[in-house]
Amino acid sequence: MRERSVSTALTINNVLPTKLDPSSLRYESNMRALADLVAQIRNEEEKIREGGGPKAIESQHAKKRLTARERINLLADPGSFFELGLYAAHKMYEEWGGAPAAGVITGLARVHTRMVMLIVNDATVKAGAFFPMTAKKVIRAQNIAIENRIPTIYLVDSAGVFLPLQEDVFPDTDDFGRVFRNNAVMSAMGIAQIAAIMGMCVAGGGYLPVMCDNVLMTDGSGLFLAGPALVQAAIGQKVSAEELGGAAMHSAISGTIDFREPTDEACIARIRSLIEKWGYRRQSLWDRKQPVDPAMPAEEIYGAYDASPARPYDMKEILARIIDESRFDEYKPEYGKTLICGYARIGGFAVGIVANQKLHAQQTDHEGHKRVEFGGVIYTESAEKAARFVMDCNQNLIPLVFFHDVNGFMVGRDAEWSGIIKAGAKMVNAVSNSVVPKIAVIVGGSFGAGHYAMCGKAYDPRFVFAWPTAKYAVMSGDAAAGTLVEIKVKQLERSGKKLSEEERKELFDSTKKTYEEQTDPRYGAARLWIDKIIDPMETRQAITQALEAASLNPEVAEFKVGVLQT
Repeated sequence: MRERSVSTALTINNVLPTKLDPSSLRYESNMRALADLVAQIRNEEEKIREGGGPKAIESQHAKKRLTARERINLLADPGSFFELGLYAAHKMYEEWGGAPAAGVITGLARVHTRMVMLIVNDATVKAGAFFPMTAKKVIRAQNIAIENRIPTIYLVDSAGVFLPLQEDVFPDTDDFGRVFRNNAVMSAMGIAQIAAIMGMCVAGGGYLPVMCDNVLMTDGSGLFLAGPALVQAAIGQKVSAEELGGAAMHSAISGTIDFREPTDEACIARIRSLIEKWGYRRQSLWDRKQPVDPAMPAEEIYGAYDASPARPYDMKEILARIIDESRFDEYKPEYGKTLICGYARIGGFAVGIVANQKLHAQQTDHEGHKRVEFGGVIYTESAEKAARFVMDCNQNLIPLVFFHDVNGFMVGRDAEWSGIIKAGAKMVNAVSNSVVPKIAVIVGGSFGAGHYAMCGKAYDPRFVFAWPTAKYAVMSGDAAAGTLVEIKVKQLERSGKKLSEEERKELFDSTKKTYEEQTDPRYGAARLWIDKIIDPMETRQAITQALEAASLNPEVAEFKVGVLQT
């Protein structure tokens, strides 16, 4: 039997896309467009990482304190920090001067090779005060830690709730109080938590560190339910901040803290020393072998991907540059071709892949009639295939990775007669009840119910990553703008006004511009619908990082589905 070659993109089932031609005009055009977009994202990210800016950084240093990012650089093993939620609050709260990264830095890191979740207040942004998105970002990081059983480290330096917006920070289930509730739940679950008070920690925020397993505090920091001014106003008692809630008092008198440290550097060294002595209590259920690089270079993703709706591309060319050895066991390759399903490895981990195929495909129906199916659309056959595949992965304990570039489910008489609604319901049921780790990567469009079926945010993916090319909405900009303009025109006509073609075009353009701003991945990332916008070339590394996090939690519920439509 002839040995299969790895010189083509995907080696298995004879589904072998042709090798890319880097000299082609289309390849060069795709590469330039994506490279420009990635560069724009990187430049914006660097600006966000400046936090409150040079003056605020100087003020932090004047207090003999490190900035949040300086603390992370000392705490994390070199090169191990994988930031999440960087775009949180992007272009929000501008009337208050903005809140870069929502004033808190979160992400996965390694400390003495142990994976941890870091939640670090950035005191250069409004003294580390909690905006509404700050609370939501902390809670999102805690929820990731809970789902994956990740030990969590809090570096606390916060003035507490941002009072002008207190009604959006204080009362609801995903607001400030949920942070402390999560502290308690995580501790009960056996998820290690360490908190270091490295600045101010006041009012209700004081509960966060004290509800952790270990509490550290640096000299010059403050921990109290009410500061000196409030104490004097409330009960007439005059007391200094140090006497009221300084590190010396909490170390020697109240006994609230476990370790008193003279400086930020000493405090971080102590945290690293504590973590270095932790034991091991869990073993991953997910199969992993030694990682093998893809047979195709990652940089070719830039040329393989085409963001133009009018020019389909082959998703298998993308997968070939992400999965180990570019080896793929495709599931039902001749059925439901607009969804690619199959087994592979990424970073050594066995995974099941569900990916939208953007090439048009020919399908034969049950009566022998042939039809062309449009790439990026979920048809009855592809939904049924995906539902069965997701169930198989749950049966065999294989984590799932979804690659989105979906326009939605097929519509029209033929689709309805074929049972598209019940097939879609079957796929949604399987994804909803899936118990293995799920990771979503939004490559291009992720529209409508197709977004849900492909494990959108509401379906509990452990992580949601997006390329800069992602679009995230009910429908595409053109379709939405056309619909909204028609509604507006009819409203105006009912009131006796008729628009000229020029006015109609102006209304369409302005509506489309507004809508497309909301479909941009940065808009979604600002609201934490997306955990991280990634460079397409780093997709493999991001998925591997997510799978390593998921491997810390070996607990898997029994897989059950409700009534499946047949």
